[in-house]
Amino acid sequence: MATSGRRSGIVGYNVQTAVDTDHHLIVAHEVTNVGSDRAQLANMAGQAKEALAADELSVVADKGYYSSEEILACEKSDITTYIPRIKTGTSQARGLFDKQDFIYKPEDDEYECPAGERLIYRFTTDDKGREIHRYWSSACPSCPLKPKCTTGKNRRVSRWVHEAVLDRMEARMDDNPLMMRKRKSTVEHPFGTLKCWMGATHFQIKTLERVSGEMSLHVLAYNLKRVMQMMGVLPLMEAMRA
Repeated sequence: MATSGRRSGIVGYNVQTAVDTDHHLIVAHEVTNVGSDRAQLANMAGQAKEALAADELSVVADKGYYSSEEILACEKSDITTYIPRIKTGTSQARGLFDKQDFIYKPEDDEYECPAGERLIYRFTTDDKGREIHRYWSSACPSCPLKPKCTTGKNRRVSRWVHEAVLDRMEARMDDNPLMMRKRKSTVEHPFGTLKCWMGATHFQIKTLERVSGEMSLHVLAYNLKRVMQMMGVLPLMEAMRA
């Protein structure tokens, strides 16, 4: 598992949880030995949707879960995602126009650049199994804004074939700026409580199967104590008998 230190890590397990925003109950959890959260979003969101028997679901996650394929899988399962978009380009850091400065025109399948020129579709390429469309304009060499745009002959813009999914999510994030604050006050609460109960050594046993069993007991105890605080012991016992 990666840590904050450069090229450092720790031997451990990656615990995934899905927590409801109303009562802070853990509705789904899973223990993995994968050090990254990048491929966990659709799986955990799907488990939560099934546990809640919901037709639709909204999920909030941090940047560590940002994956275009996972976000697409969620949308196909009627799961609405809220995740901050990761900017991987270096143009802005070099003082050049960022991709966000280019406006996509879906009706024409082309981009409009800051100079008002059209970047038209040129060809499709494959990037690790992802279908990527490439766009550029023939007006770049004589454009007065070229020094602010690219150091090459033409400024090329790439677009994933399903990038509209990411655009819709980014628009949702812009419309709901407090979503990440809600995430922090929701999912971190159970983790903090469980770590307090578990102590400094955390898990007491080893191997993925056994740790999964230990974590299930922790989650059961947490949820039971949480529901007892909300409902009381007697109503909970009656509900369990029903």
